[in-house]
Amino acid sequence: MSFGDPNNPYGQPQGQGQQPGQQPGYGYPQQAPQGVPQQGYGYPAAPPVSPYGGVGYPAAAMVMPGGVKAARVILWILGGLQVLIGIIMALAGGWFADQLSNSSEFENTDGAAAAVTGVFVVFGIIFVAFGVWAIMMAVKSATGGNGIRISAIVYGSLSTLGSLVNLLGGNVFALVSLALGILIIVFYAKSDASAWFNRNKQQY
Repeated sequence: MSFGDPNNPYGQPQGQGQQPGQQPGYGYPQQAPQGVPQQGYGYPAAPPVSPYGGVGYPAAAMVMPGGVKAARVILWILGGLQVLIGIIMALAGGWFADQLSNSSEFENTDGAAAAVTGVFVVFGIIFVAFGVWAIMMAVKSATGGNGIRISAIVYGSLSTLGSLVNLLGGNVFALVSLALGILIIVFYAKSDASAWFNRNKQQY
């Protein structure tokens, strides 16, 4: 018994080559021809979307790292204390100047009072400036870029250096600011902190 025309150039007729009992169009999906993408089941998975506007952004960097949060608290504490100390020093300079001016034990008390006031005011301004710097970095750490991270590391380095000088001078309380300055450097220098402050550059 013959199936179809043996001289047919278009191959075997429909149904030939199938397993007995197998119906056409059922069972596993047929393989797509070469050059045509094979169709799967369901809808394709959507790419991850970053809440900052980028696509495919690492999920670990979407939340501020714990080290940066801890460093922000340290910056708030140091900044507030330095502003307070600066204001007290400026007021103390005025108080010492008044005491010298009213004292009869020193000659040329006006010049001495002016010198004392100037020294206290200068150091007070320095402390206030450092305090404002620390507070601004604490605020900007939530939205700022890598420049804030570098600035915080510089601040921590200067704070550590100043604490070492005070410690060598006999001020044991400088151990606290020394430890806090080192923590600021460590927390802002970590890789997760770098990823956090460079998150806007990683969007694509």
